[in-house]
Amino acid sequence: MSKNVGTGLSTLDQRCVETIRFLSMDGVQAAKSGHPGMPMGMAAAAYWLWTRHLRFNPADPKWINRDRFVLSAGHGSMLLYSLLHLCGFDLPLEELKQFRQWGSKTPGHPEYGHTPGVEATTGPLGQGISNAVGMAIAQKYLAARYNKANFAVFDYRIYVIAGDGCMQEGVSGEASSLAGHLGLDNLIVIYDDNHITIDGSTDLSFSEDVARRYEAYGWNVLTVGGDGHNMADLETALATAQQPNGKPTMIKFRSHIGYGSPNFQDTHTAHGAPLGVEECKLIKKNAGWDPEKTFEVPAEAAAHMGKAKEKGAKLQAEYEALFAEYKKHYPQAAQEIADALSGQIRLDWKSLLPTFEAGSSVATRKASGMTLDALMPHLPLVIGGSADLTPSNNTRFKGVTDFQKDNLTGRYLRYGVLEHAMGAVMNGMAVSGLIRPYGGTFMVFSDYMRGALRVACLSKYPTVFVFTHDTIGLGEDGPTHQPVEHLAAMRAMPNLLVIRPADANETAQAWRYILEHTDQPMALALTRQGIPVLDQTKYAGAENLVKGAYVLAKDDKPEVVLLSAGSEVQLALEAREMLSAEGIQTQVVSMPCWELFERQDEAYRQQVIPSGIPARVAVEAGVRMGWDRWIGSRGEFVGMHTYGASAPYKDCYKNFGITAEAVAAAAKKSLAACKS
Repeated sequence: MSKNVGTGLSTLDQRCVETIRFLSMDGVQAAKSGHPGMPMGMAAAAYWLWTRHLRFNPADPKWINRDRFVLSAGHGSMLLYSLLHLCGFDLPLEELKQFRQWGSKTPGHPEYGHTPGVEATTGPLGQGISNAVGMAIAQKYLAARYNKANFAVFDYRIYVIAGDGCMQEGVSGEASSLAGHLGLDNLIVIYDDNHITIDGSTDLSFSEDVARRYEAYGWNVLTVGGDGHNMADLETALATAQQPNGKPTMIKFRSHIGYGSPNFQDTHTAHGAPLGVEECKLIKKNAGWDPEKTFEVPAEAAAHMGKAKEKGAKLQAEYEALFAEYKKHYPQAAQEIADALSGQIRLDWKSLLPTFEAGSSVATRKASGMTLDALMPHLPLVIGGSADLTPSNNTRFKGVTDFQKDNLTGRYLRYGVLEHAMGAVMNGMAVSGLIRPYGGTFMVFSDYMRGALRVACLSKYPTVFVFTHDTIGLGEDGPTHQPVEHLAAMRAMPNLLVIRPADANETAQAWRYILEHTDQPMALALTRQGIPVLDQTKYAGAENLVKGAYVLAKDDKPEVVLLSAGSEVQLALEAREMLSAEGIQTQVVSMPCWELFERQDEAYRQQVIPSGIPARVAVEAGVRMGWDRWIGSRGEFVGMHTYGASAPYKDCYKNFGITAEAVAAAAKKSLAACKS
């Protein structure tokens, strides 16, 4: 087979590259929206990577030892869809023709769990490369824990295609800095250096030397010049990157956006809009293709790229034979892996889960730390961490060591002051198929990681976000650190399970629920200040947390329902005593997780918040938003209506009017309104 001089591409290779390019172009044109330029410019590099280096099995996209490919430049999704189709994944050509249409498996940006072969949800720029850092951490840990002499059961690599937008987003810098610090030499990033963004040339706003920046991060940086078809140098760069060298690698690959377009190559026009029917025809004609045909897949290209199915089946069969032998020699390790893959946790909850005695005052962040101390030694595939707030978050459990380049079996990550990176990196770890990550910061700093938090919710990653210092109860640090609107904002996010426990025992039960469920991200909201441990002989047991809300205490004929979550539940109970002294009967409800309560049947919800009792009060040291759903039009709210203040936390509660007396007064006001 002849080769194009200076490129390393044979005539057949070139045919396959053009097939990828034109499928991508046609998909965008058919949808009348999308981003054709990046797939056209990177078709050759992606083809080379997928056919010569990437290890995968199209018949089993979740094969555990596959190489991971992350299209961080997710706007170029048609590049990925074309590759998946041509390599034999369950993505028929008809799906490519339905790009960006209702119900198709080819959405505008790749979505994890929606399209076979998509490893991560990308499109929000910088998230993909940051997820890849988490994937690389997961592989390093798995290899260090489970690989044995002659048994490399985890030796996969993580490959990324990222663009100028990814390089400019702050989250990628945070995550890349961490990757360099940790020496993740299983991570290889191909930087699509095409010099174009939506606004135009990158030099309008971006004149830094990306290569030198990444070298400063501790990366190995290689450069491939040319017109996007220099496969000879790309092959050399990939071979170099695959050698263990203690550093992640960036391959700075010069490409041309909209390659082959006579009128739009190297322009921002090619970035985010269809090229037009006539331009598409002209491109195909210049390449010697029939300009009237769309979504054409030449038989020779289909046959050549379709060999990925046979190759992948062989790779996985060899791996399964290896793992069968591994299981004979290391049955306990093999069982750990199998349990993790099935989501099974083998814990004696009764003996391990801590219980806390009534009468003491324990911050829920401290109770969380004590629960982790008890459980984590028995859960080797759960990895914790914190964004430089370890002593405050109580996320580091006893006996754990830090994950570092010289200690890859460590189970605790020091993320530094990199909240957004922590969220995105944890998301990457969560999609490893085996690792369950959790990481902590102050709740107010959830703002810094909101991009990663949203992607986790969209994709249902089983990431665990630990947010401590959850209200004005943190006190003297003041309004810059006191979350007010954050609980409402997180509860508004679809698929995010927000748990705000009322005391230490609810906190322990929250961790049990979190660890037993892996179908969505979870956010745990914990107090800085000590709060009373509720008497479970007097009030309903904390094991009811799994229902989302439950009746803590009630009188025979309650006239008013007091609703609360977290540290303010104690105020509702105190208000009940005051109201009882006045002959007003109440029902006090702890609502640690609205989302779980919504899943209960109507009969149970009516028991907890009876529709026949319209007099209701909600109390929480946050904003009112969301509570009206539970208290109705005649209910009252005791909480925050502005930002916090710098003062001892008890003074904050008193001066903002979040007290038991205020709850009792609100109950009487609601009762009066219902009777009028």
